Formats: sequence, structure tokens, C-alpha cells
Amino acid sequence: MQDANSTLEHVTLRALKRLKALNQPMKVGDSTGVKLSSRDLLIRSLALRRYLLREVLSDDEKRVGVFLPPTVPGIAANLALSLAGRVTVNLNYTASSAQLKQCCELAGLKHVITSRKFIEKVGLDVGVPQVFLEDVRDRITLGDKLSALLNVRLRSAHSLHRALGLSGLRASDPLTILFTSGSTGFPKGVVLSSGNVSSNIDGINELVHLSERDVVMGILPLFHSFGYTVTLWTPLCLDCACAYHFSPLEARPIGKLAHDFKATILIATPTFLRSYIRRVEPEQFKTLEVVIVGAEKMPIDVAEEFEKRFGVRPVEGYGTTELSPVVSVNVPKSRATSNRPRLREGSVGIPYSQVEARVVSVDTDQPLGTGESGLLEIRGPNVMQGYLDRPDLTAEVMHDEWYRTGDMAKIDKDGFIHITGRLSRFSKIGGEMVPHVLIEQTISDIVGLDDEGLQRVAVASVPDPKKGERIVVLHTAGLGMNPGQIVEKLSDKGLPNIYLPGEDSFAEVEAIPMLGTGKLDLKALQQAAKDLFASAAK
Repeated sequence: MQDANSTLEHVTLRALKRLKALNQPMKVGDSTGVKLSSRDLLIRSLALRRYLLREVLSDDEKRVGVFLPPTVPGIAANLALSLAGRVTVNLNYTASSAQLKQCCELAGLKHVITSRKFIEKVGLDVGVPQVFLEDVRDRITLGDKLSALLNVRLRSAHSLHRALGLSGLRASDPLTILFTSGSTGFPKGVVLSSGNVSSNIDGINELVHLSERDVVMGILPLFHSFGYTVTLWTPLCLDCACAYHFSPLEARPIGKLAHDFKATILIATPTFLRSYIRRVEPEQFKTLEVVIVGAEKMPIDVAEEFEKRFGVRPVEGYGTTELSPVVSVNVPKSRATSNRPRLREGSVGIPYSQVEARVVSVDTDQPLGTGESGLLEIRGPNVMQGYLDRPDLTAEVMHDEWYRTGDMAKIDKDGFIHITGRLSRFSKIGGEMVPHVLIEQTISDIVGLDDEGLQRVAVASVPDPKKGERIVVLHTAGLGMNPGQIVEKLSDKGLPNIYLPGEDSFAEVEAIPMLGTGKLDLKALQQAAKDLFASAAK
């Protein structure tokens, strides 16, 4: 898709100006009924760009916030800012106002592009001046529209790139700042370059082979790295289209979206799939060919239920914000192009060709052999530029050129990566690494999910004066058995004694803390565990 010096902006202009793209009736659409071709999207984005440069952005304002859900306006705003040579900062609308204000301050934002209707819906304050798209619509002049139209119709992609003043950009220049989910602490600003995201798009295309007949479902938020790279820039740079809906939690509108736009690619989490299994009609998902899940391990029963209802079996992939985000994906047989095995259930796939993966010892940092479990490290062009203004934090996660993911894994003889847990979700008890995820999944198998298909238990640890750490279990009401019975069943399933929580290590909570992206909120979980078991830790 690109050479070493090509920027994402240049790649996008070439892609949107290709004859194949110009003949495509719909490049982006959303659940509000908006549908735009490549030409119309580019015209709209250039008109918005011209207005912003004239009326809003100062010359020294290099970073601009975007506070919008995944919709056509959200895509146009991101494209307009990137074509204006600005670094976009898509903000997390599942965070608190205090967190948002701190993120805006850290990024040095002077303006945030948003929608008055959206601000009213989420009820949050970003703490900096806001540019409302409803107002902008009336202020874009005929001259803005005519300039955009003539630039798109009369200029080649290369000429347009030069006319927009983008010739001085390099692939190593920052493209965006994405704040991490904050599942283990306060969000960090991850700086991704044009080259980082471009290499990721190449990798996605290498693995899944997207074509003009593909329609990706854009339901992940744009502040989420998978949403940003896979559902924003990937459709802009490749021949596929994308259909958007503002929340992955709304199963029924998502079913309608898939049906109306004949979606072929769905990217979600196992938690979201559980909801779709219950609320989406089989007919609505009949065109799906590829379903990829990440963020959490996919239980086999979810894969089997989804396949039984919709006729397509989900596969797992892996990535992190710091890796732009994709590292690996299991390739469904329908997309395989070689005899080399690219699908192994239970794994998160094989890395794409530009990326290397290895596992190292937690204690010695030395690389481990095939099948040995340790800390997963990744090297390649997808590795971030660093954490915003935090060289100390950047140094903590970089091992020479290798990024320390914080995930525990093993790599089998064929190169498939198997995630075994997060380093932060292990306790060291009696010198042994005890995995929270294994205990949590085993208890979930015993007690089942709630009526909404959500997990009812979460495992954490608290300090212990004798053992150093102690395993504790937070759970919602109505498990149907007492702690003693659960511990007995854990033992029956073969868990070692050191893995078993004590009967006094269970505590009821109103709800298991979750992030808006569908991941367990580890920070809130750990705090709840400390609060509930504070006296026992003394």
C-alpha cells in the first residue's frame, strides 16, 4: 500500500481518488441514514478543513480534539483534521469529565470538535472550547464547497496532496494521540505515527484480504485503537466500505445496520457477541463472512452459539493501543490464500509479516523457547512512537526495540500466539505465579453468566501478611451456591490448592466493574477488592 516515505494522508487521497473507489456507490454510511461515496466524503472533509483553518485553528495549534461517536460526521472530522496537517485526539466519552479535562490538558488541546446533540446525550464536560458541527454546517460558505469540489474533480491525488500543504509530512510524524483504556491506572497518551497506522492497515489487508465487496461494521469507538485504525483509516485506504453505529452495546440497531448495509466484517468483543446472540435475528447477520474478537479471551461456548445462530464462527485476534493496534489475527478459511495454517482455535493467530513476537522470562528478561509461558514482546513498524511527554513510562515498556505488552503468553511451534493472562492479573503466592484469569473463568463455568450474558465474578488480589498476596473473588448476587461449594467445585476441576480462594475471600458487589469498551476495569476492580478486604490485609 505504501513505500517507506508515504504518509497515511497521501495513501488515503490516492485510495479515494482511484477509479474503483469513485465508482463505488457508498464508501461510508451510518445508522442515521447518511451514505457518502468516496468523492462526496472527500468534498465534505475538504470543505470542513477549509472552514476550520479559516475560522477556528491557529497556525500553532497542532493537536485538535474530536469528541464524536463512530458516525459519518466523526469520520469526516478526523479526515478533515488530518488533511489540515493536525494531530487528532479522539476523546473517550465513557470516561468522567475530570478524566476528560486531564486528557485535554495533557494533550494541550485548544479546541474539541463535537456535536451539541452528542454533548447533551453523554452529559460530559471536556473543559476546553468546543466546535459544534451543527453550527459549522451553517457557516461553511459556498466558496468552501466550490473549492472542495474543484480540488476533488480537477486535481490528481499527488497534486491535491501538494496543494493542501502536506508535502512536508513524513511517515514518522505523529498522526494521532490515543489514550489507553485506563483499565490498570490513569490513561496514558499513546503517540502513533502515520507509518505506524499504515503498516497496520497493510497487515490487516494481508490477513483478511479486504475488497470492494466488503462492508466493515464500524461499531467500536474512535477513541479505541481498533476503532480508529480498523474502522476509520482501513476503509479510507483500501477498497472496502464501512457502516457505522454509535454504540456496540445496542444489539438491535446493529442487527438492522448489518442487514441494511449487507455487512461482511464484524469486529467486536466476546461480551458484545453474547448480546447479539440474544437480540439479533439470524437473517440480519446472514451476509457476515468474518467475525473477529479481541480485548478478552473468547469462550468456546460463545463461538459455538454464535456459529449455530448466524452460520459464521468468530475468530480471535490480538493487539494493544501501543501497537497501532493489530499484531495477529486468526484467518478464517474463507479468507485463507495459502496452504500454510493461519487458524488455530484457542490462539490469537500468527503475526502479520512485518511483525515479530517473542516470549521472555519475567524474572531474567531472557527469550524463552517454544511452548514456554512468559511475557509477550513485539517488534515491528506498528510499535508506537512513545507515551505523550512521558519518556520514563516509554522506557519502562521498551526492551531495546521490543515492546513489553504486559500480557503473558506462549508461542507454539507453528508461530501461533496463545495468551495466558495479563502480568497484572497474576499473584505471586509461595513463589508461584497464580493466574487470576484461569480462576475467574473456572468459577464462571461453575456459576454461569447473568441474564444479560455478562460475567458474574471477577478475581483480584489483596496484600496478605502471611502469604504476601491473597486471591479474592468479587461477585454479583444470586450465584446459586455458597463460597464453600464453589471452592469445592474448583478443586474438583483440578485447580491446585494454591489457586483456591478461601471461603472468607468472597464478597458481593452490585456489578462487576467494566469499561465502555467491554473490558474488565482492572483499576476499579482492584480498588473495590482493597476496600472490601482492607481489614484482612492488616
